[in-house]
Amino acid sequence: MFSKAQFVEELKNAQPDVFKTKADAERAFDAFCAVLAKGVEGGEGVRLPGVGTFTVKQRAGRTGRNPQTGATITIPAKRTVKFSVAKGLDESLNA
Repeated sequence: MFSKAQFVEELKNAQPDVFKTKADAERAFDAFCAVLAKGVEGGEGVRLPGVGTFTVKQRAGRTGRNPQTGATITIPAKRTVKFSVAKGLDESLNA
């Protein structure tokens, strides 16, 4: 799995005319992550063509079990992020 540092390095190497330094690429990465989070937090979701779609889903509350004690617990409802991979990327991974 790529770390942030590895991703930033690859970003800089992919676009050396745009990102003169790793710091420039890191600022772009941080801005991208902030925009992605803003789109998801707003409930709109984010579609990245060729990569996939981030959407917000509501998970219903449910009953669970504490594995240490075996006691029944109530797990509250919550919103969560779902990622669906783009068809082209999925096909290239499974070719």
